[in-house]
Amino acid sequence: MTDKLNITRRDFMNGFALSLAAGTALTPLELLARAGESGSPYPPALTGLRGSHAGSFEIAHALSWGNASWPRPDSLADGVYDLVVVGGGLSGLAAAFMYRQQVGRDARILILDNHDDFGGHAKRNEFNVDGRQLIGYGGSQSIDSPATFSQPASQMLKDAGVDTDPFYEYFDRSYFADRKLGRGIYFSREKYGVDSVHRDVLRGSDDPEVAKIVNDYPISAEARKSFLDLLTSDTDYFPGLSRAQQRAKLIGMSYTDFLRQHVGTHEEVVLLLRDVIKGYWGIGYDALSAMEGYRLGMPGARHLDLDVESSGPAGREEPYIFHFPDGNAGVARSIVRKLIPEAVPGSSMEDLVLARVDYSLLDAESNQTRIRLNSTAVNAQHVQGDRFVDVTYVRAGQPQRVRGKHVIMACYNNIVPHICPETPKNQVDAINKATKIPLVYISVAVRNWQAFENLGYQSFYIPQPKMMHSFGMDFPVSMGGYGYTQNSNEPTIVHGTYVPTAPDQGLTEREQHVQGRRDLYEMTFADLERDIVGAMSGALEGGGFDAERDIAALTVNRWPHGYAYEYNELFDPPEWSRDNGPHLQGAARIGRISIANSDAAAFAYVNGAFDAAHRAVNEQLGLS
Repeated sequence: MTDKLNITRRDFMNGFALSLAAGTALTPLELLARAGESGSPYPPALTGLRGSHAGSFEIAHALSWGNASWPRPDSLADGVYDLVVVGGGLSGLAAAFMYRQQVGRDARILILDNHDDFGGHAKRNEFNVDGRQLIGYGGSQSIDSPATFSQPASQMLKDAGVDTDPFYEYFDRSYFADRKLGRGIYFSREKYGVDSVHRDVLRGSDDPEVAKIVNDYPISAEARKSFLDLLTSDTDYFPGLSRAQQRAKLIGMSYTDFLRQHVGTHEEVVLLLRDVIKGYWGIGYDALSAMEGYRLGMPGARHLDLDVESSGPAGREEPYIFHFPDGNAGVARSIVRKLIPEAVPGSSMEDLVLARVDYSLLDAESNQTRIRLNSTAVNAQHVQGDRFVDVTYVRAGQPQRVRGKHVIMACYNNIVPHICPETPKNQVDAINKATKIPLVYISVAVRNWQAFENLGYQSFYIPQPKMMHSFGMDFPVSMGGYGYTQNSNEPTIVHGTYVPTAPDQGLTEREQHVQGRRDLYEMTFADLERDIVGAMSGALEGGGFDAERDIAALTVNRWPHGYAYEYNELFDPPEWSRDNGPHLQGAARIGRISIANSDAAAFAYVNGAFDAAHRAVNEQLGLS
């Protein structure tokens, strides 16, 4: 593999296309992507370092880390709004929509967002490879278990024009099985002395060839024996204890400690299994309970009969198929179409897929609802006898001020006390009990996927990775004239995931997230690119993959403040849940300011964002 790759934006500034300094000049390719055919910005086509991109976080960091302040402008940027929403993610967009539904279409609404695109973590990534348009997701992935949504969340989906039933047709659930593509594990040369790929049986397998598969893994003979013993074990590791006592024991220890201390599993095997769940929980099994290992069907625990419902992928009653080609960016775009129909052409869920948003119309003066991007809120305070709230934000380096009869903070929850100085101390303390989960979602546009076909794998898990811990072919969804690849000689998108953690150092989940976020901010695009290309080359080289030839473009969606924190029974009190925990106090109304985001729901899913929006809107509508 050569040191310099002919990949979109690769050669700019030694591969580091976006500096962390605000106001960095745009590359020619960025200018083209921003300009588009109509001359308006088009962020989905930008590649390189995206997500929390340069220019989106520096103001907030100056506010929260450096106690910076900005002068209050003497005049208002616009007239008085009925509602100002800070944050244009799913929760903020839903709040604007729900408010307008109840107040009427004449309500004046302004949505402020610090990014150059709307949707929050629901980001769309687009590529054009050899004349073929590719659409992928750079954040919020799918609508999970819509049958379990609350009535308001279900109604929000319906009113936005999203019907989940057609996905049973649009999502080809037999796609990979029909092509005999399985799930693989990639052992890297750096950690295991050789680059090799094998069938993944880490979570347990009834495959009659499991012994042969494991005996080919590049681990010691002792580790192979230990792993086979673990996979086939039905040992009761807590003899004489009742179900309740066993559950208590499993809740009180991590799954990796369970393997080490009670099963006697070889350390190489413990490390093999530790990170398989990171893409789901945002943390490894060193910081998840052994009970969660049981719920998720992990070896050594899955055979126990504890009368506890399973969770995660294995426990879903509905298939995990409710996925637009651009993930939940499709949901965000559907809401924006309802709010500002002129900006998003078309009328159906299907034609939304190929619709091109006209970003120049999002903040048009003629709109009753306006979306103002690249605008970071720095202050929100009551004025005129608490009849209004003034919001100061910074745009293009200049502070501006708007006034709203009501304000909904639908941004990152931990920044709220820095923006809203009227937040009571006990509420600040409650907010600070949680922290976002950092993560990186990677979209790699490849000119073909023949290496996957040649090797017989659709995806790979990477144990003990330096960064990226899994990658594979995207969801096989075809809808609205957009067709998922049917032949291996066609371009497609490979999706990768990296969740920065600090495992096996005695840190709690929250402490690992804080450390992981620090580490992520210190990484350059070149660091991430090097790891991504190296891992893909190591895993796929045996199938004929050549990074120089086959990778057409790379978008790294960096989210230092990613998933909302959900309570972890290993570290949090057992009574804390979505219905009872400090997040409820953290989400309390502050006069004409309400809080709506997935953090405030302690639930990192679409319905968590929608439920929080519904609560916040009703809080404000209850005021005079």
